[in-house]
Amino acid sequence: MHLYDSTIPSGNAYKIQLLLSHLKIPYKTTSLNIVSIPSESRSAEFLVLNPNGRIPTIVLDDGTVLAESNAIMFYLAEGTKYLPDDKLERARVFQWLFFEQYSHEPYVAVCKFRTYWAPGGFDDLTEREIKKLRERGQDAIDVMEIHLSGREWFVGDDYSIADIALYVYTSAAEAIGFRVEGHVRAWLERVEKVEGWVKIKKDPTGKCPS
Repeated sequence: MHLYDSTIPSGNAYKIQLLLSHLKIPYKTTSLNIVSIPSESRSAEFLVLNPNGRIPTIVLDDGTVLAESNAIMFYLAEGTKYLPDDKLERARVFQWLFFEQYSHEPYVAVCKFRTYWAPGGFDDLTEREIKKLRERGQDAIDVMEIHLSGREWFVGDDYSIADIALYVYTSAAEAIGFRVEGHVRAWLERVEKVEGWVKIKKDPTGKCPS
């Protein structure tokens, strides 16, 4: 298996790296500079693999290409303990994967990227736009806080790809100004004790204390 990630520590790529570590699946990595102009993910060579020009992208041993972080996790987790067999619990995993992509990642991940790597940071946004990013990101973390009351994991009684999807950017949220409270904080600590957990890669630019 070949994983295309980024030179900077991408949370979406980290999802795949973390799950592969849990599954003990060996893989090769090519890291693309996504902050260069133009981004290396827009090269003609990479666009043949993924016309959307985004990481993470994986190439399976038979040459099959698969993109989109949560789709990749679903594929890798099929038939493992990280994806429930029960129909309703599987649907609930998808519920949280969709939540992560629509209500969490567009705000928390964008704030992380702008804090550390975007040229000019937040300078091209209005105060209203910055406020929206902050408020909606905090709203997502607050929803997680409520859901985790009396629970160890997001779906059922076991750690799953729902937890992985939500962990990767939530683990960086407090450092960029979001409020992370008791239930979410305790859940982050539980995730980091799961066998096979690995830390996100270091930032070669030195801008992000990953």
